[in-house]
Formats: sequence, structure tokens, C-alpha cells
Amino acid sequence: MNNKRPLEGLTVLDFTIALAGPYATFLLAGLGARVIKIENPEGGDVCRNNSPYLGKNGVSLTKEHDDDFSISALNRLRDKESITLNMKHPEAKQILIKLIAKADIIVENFSKGVMDKLGFGYNFAKSVNPKIIYCAITGFGSSENTGDRKAMDSIIQALSGVMMTSGAETDPPIRIGVPFADMNAPLFGVIGILAALQNRHSTGIGQYVDISMLGVLTSMVACEPFDILERCGVSQRTGTTVPRLAPFGMFPSKDGFISIAAPTEVFARNLFRVIEQSDLAKDDRFNSRDSRVKNEKELNQIIEHFTKQHSTAYLVELFNNNNVPTAEVRSPKEAVRDSAVIERGETLPVEHPIYGNTDDVLGMGIPIRLSHSTVGFEKMAPTLGQHNGSIYGTMLGFSEQEITDLKANKAI
Repeated sequence: MNNKRPLEGLTVLDFTIALAGPYATFLLAGLGARVIKIENPEGGDVCRNNSPYLGKNGVSLTKEHDDDFSISALNRLRDKESITLNMKHPEAKQILIKLIAKADIIVENFSKGVMDKLGFGYNFAKSVNPKIIYCAITGFGSSENTGDRKAMDSIIQALSGVMMTSGAETDPPIRIGVPFADMNAPLFGVIGILAALQNRHSTGIGQYVDISMLGVLTSMVACEPFDILERCGVSQRTGTTVPRLAPFGMFPSKDGFISIAAPTEVFARNLFRVIEQSDLAKDDRFNSRDSRVKNEKELNQIIEHFTKQHSTAYLVELFNNNNVPTAEVRSPKEAVRDSAVIERGETLPVEHPIYGNTDDVLGMGIPIRLSHSTVGFEKMAPTLGQHNGSIYGTMLGFSEQEITDLKANKAI
């Protein structure tokens, strides 16, 4: 291991807001890129006003002090530098020309066409810097026929079909609690950026990376043959189990739930033995994977009859000791405090930039480990415009008086 992070030396201009875009730049920052976040002087990124907040007295649902900081912002803005810029101001163009000339990557997640309307889309950026890699994460992609509808996570979940894949047949649509579209689209954004960087090494030119949130989530839904299974008589909504992999799913214990994943012959036969039903391995209803799928409801009832008699801790130990993959179903509170996850930096303590660790708050880390590089964060989330002096002054060469005038003219 060395102290160098893999993307050190790259500069990212971050025009993102909310979650989908900021998560992409969060990952780039954690991998070592310098991320300069460009925020509206009138309030900055909307995530700065998300409840709950962390302050000198710990957490609160509402902002109780001027220096209380949104936990969302503390999470998403970590390791970024914040400058303010009114992109509708006449001075914005010359400022952005200077910034883009020094940048490697631009990331934005405004609605389709917004940056073009402001005059600062990809064509403008590449005219300033042909090597620029410009990533746009939009609800429906930047193609001509996608329209310019507004998109948020729940809108994309609804349109992708994912809401009709969870729950039981009679349940209403179920929104995945983790903002699934907002978190997965930026993963593909970062993949696209890294691919474009590799291409730039050989060609010397940048390119446009076009990410559709709907496309990402629909692609994931398509990885499972839900509609085909339904044609074959298997509901696409199967509640707590996955019939095509039976025995596979959540089962109640005496004091909670466990997850069992035993789709192979070895795992299934081990399970039968552990629940004292070894003869099931010879039963025509359960002696092959296909037969278990066909009779999964009856099989699940047999398993449930056993699991309901024992505690979660007993079942997890019993099944795993007998080579039946099993885990307890944990709450988010328990999961993010897993000592192994914390040790690997996959969740991190969230600290207030002034008061430090004033409460027990865990946030997201970088779930990547590299054998010869480090990943992670060096700086806490910035206050709005915290780096105006260093970036406008040291990086772009504006004098103190020029910076003062820009602020007085409400350009920054």
C-alpha cells in the first residue's frame, strides 16, 4: 500500500445537486480526484437543507442553529471544495472558461438541456478544452427522443418496473427504501468516466458520457426474466422468497427473520438434514432443483415450521456450521455499525466540520479496496463557498479586489 489515491492529479468540476450527481463525484473524490463543487450562491446544493441535521448538540430533525449541518450534505460533500457561482450572471462565462481549461472531468445532473440553455453544455466545454470528459446523468438520457421530463428516484423506480418486483402479488407497488435509481445511475456514470479516461490516454481527446437513470434501472430489472416466469405460472412478485431458486428467501424465527440461500443440490440436501427432514432429498417433489421450484410453497412451509421454533442466533449458527448459507436479517442501524464494515472504511463516522463527532452518526464510505493504492477521504464537507478564495485566487489568478467585486456584483 502507498499513500497515493488512484485518481490523484485529476480535477473534476462538480455541477451536481441532490443525490445522483453528488454520489458520482463523492466516489471520484474518494478515489483521489480533486472535486471542485460549483454551487449557487443562493443556498447551494439542495442537499444542504435536507433533514436531519448535526450540530454542537448532536442530531436534530430541524435546523436549530445557524451552523447545524445537514447529514446528507456531510455525507455527499465530503472531500470536495465548494465555490459559489451564479451561472446566469454575465461574468459566469469567463470564469467557467478559466475553470474548464484546468479541468479533466465535468459532472452534472440537471434536467436534460439545462446546461445547454445556460450556454455551458458539452459543446461549450469541449470548445474550451477538447480533452474534457463531460458526464451528464439525467432521468431519461440525452438522446433527442427522450424528452425533458423531471425525474427523481421514485419516478424512475415507478417507470422501470422495479416497484412491481418486490412484495407479494396482492401488495401495492413497493418503493425500494434505499434510493436505488439515485445510487446506481452514478455508478455507471463513474464507469463511463473511467472508460473515457482510458480512451483519452490513447486518443488525447475527451468525450460525452450520457447516463440515463431509467436506462440503468430498467437494465437491472431486465437481468431477471420476470415476465417470462409469469408466462410459466410464477408470479413476478413472490414476497419474501425467490421460487425459481427454492429454497431461497426470508423465513421467520422465534425472535426475528433469517435469510436462507440454498439453491444448489449440496445446500438443499444439507438444509434437509439440518431440519431433520433428510428424506426430502428422495421425495419426488423436492429431489431436484426443478421439482423444488415447482413445489416451492410446500417446501417453504416445511422449512418455516422448523425455523419458527428456534431463535435467530441458533439458526444462523446451526445452518452455517452445516454449509447452508444463512444470515440474520438486520436493521440499518445494526448493519452500518458492523465492525468489519467500519474497519474496511465502507461506513464512516460523520463529523461536523466545526464541532467534530458530536453524536453517533455513520455515513457512506468507499467500498473499494486496492492492493497498491489507498482510497478514502481526507477532508470533511465544506461550508458553502468555503474555497472561493483559494480557487478564484490561487487557482484562477483573480486578485482580492476582483473577488470582492465579483461577490458584490452577485456573480459569486
